[in-house]
Amino acid sequence: MTAPPDVPDAALMAAVHAESAWPERAWSEAEFAALLASPGTVALGDARAVLLGRIAGGEAEVLMLATRPAERRRGLARGLLAAFAARAAAAGADRILLEVAEDNGPARALYDGLGWVLVGRRAGYYRRAGGAPAAALVLARRAGDADAATSRTGHGKSS
Repeated sequence: MTAPPDVPDAALMAAVHAESAWPERAWSEAEFAALLASPGTVALGDARAVLLGRIAGGEAEVLMLATRPAERRRGLARGLLAAFAARAAAAGADRILLEVAEDNGPARALYDGLGWVLVGRRAGYYRRAGGAPAAALVLARRAGDADAATSRTGHGKSS
């Protein structure tokens, strides 16, 4: 799958995020607009899946990755991560970081399959309505890894 085109549109990003947010609070259009106005911000995707990241000072960070539920397991998130990794490497970033909720099994499986490694844990980071907060796992990978678009097993379909 090739990555969808750039999407510098806060309304679309907010809509995709709202439909896919699990179970966190969806970000508002105003929050996306503020992030998109920040230096080093990269927005990728289309109406099916979106990624918002930042590249600065030799590092990159995936701030948000969301796929509409009906579009999952088609390689869209994998393609967006690969496109972001390529941009990060081209901009001189050595590594990419992201956070994922400890209880988000599908996302964790995607990142594990792509070779992301655990570098930190933030206890109680994600608030849960009516439940205990979930920890944020901080994951990292090298920006220039050639396998950014494929799993370690060579299979190409996931979130």
